[in-house]
Amino acid sequence: MASVPGRDKYRSFLHDDADSVQWRHGGPPTYDAVNQLFEEGRTKEWPEGSLEETVQNAIKTWEMEISHKVRLQDIKSINPEKFKLIVNGREGLTGEETLKLGTYNALLKNSLPKEFQYYKVDEETFESSHEVFRSAFPRGFAWEVISVYSGPPLIAFKFRHWGIFQGPFKGHAPTGEKVEFFGLGTLKVDESLKVEDVEIYYDPGELFAGLLKGPPISESQTGDEDIAQCSAKTHGCPFQK
Repeated sequence: MASVPGRDKYRSFLHDDADSVQWRHGGPPTYDAVNQLFEEGRTKEWPEGSLEETVQNAIKTWEMEISHKVRLQDIKSINPEKFKLIVNGREGLTGEETLKLGTYNALLKNSLPKEFQYYKVDEETFESSHEVFRSAFPRGFAWEVISVYSGPPLIAFKFRHWGIFQGPFKGHAPTGEKVEFFGLGTLKVDESLKVEDVEIYYDPGELFAGLLKGPPISESQTGDEDIAQCSAKTHGCPFQK
């Protein structure tokens, strides 16, 4: 796909009106690392202008805006009056609720008893949830469309999400291995192709199976012991950054 220098070739509205947008971290994010991971690890390379490429980039754009823009009015990829995010059949979240909760918390919220929850959404904030996964996947968490089954206004698709487990996750040491999961989704759009509903269905166990594979990190391990353990398991030790 042809790209314009200095602009992200997979995400719209990243640099448009950037000065008037309220960004969560002061300015537009940079996706160079995760774009490289995506290009190195994707299983499909869709033709430019194809339905599959259009859907893939639309989801990347939506995720970028929800994760990095503070005000609903600045998010151009959705219909703010109608938007709902529904995950695994749970009650839908509005745009404002999704902005407050964050996409990681929205995707990982569940009704299991707390003792069986690997990740406790009620104990996380928007910021802490993103930090947990930035730490575990320092190169980013890439996403691709595997198949598209129908076109607008109700788009049905299959996706793959993956990253390289190079940093600690909730007391578990990194393995340096690829962690991935697959899922299905639908995207309902209006006549202007703005998103009204996103529905996602996937098995969180696929994600956590890879993240909990790392051995527990002892609270007594510090300094050189942490570095030695990481060096033995991965080339991307978070304690050396």
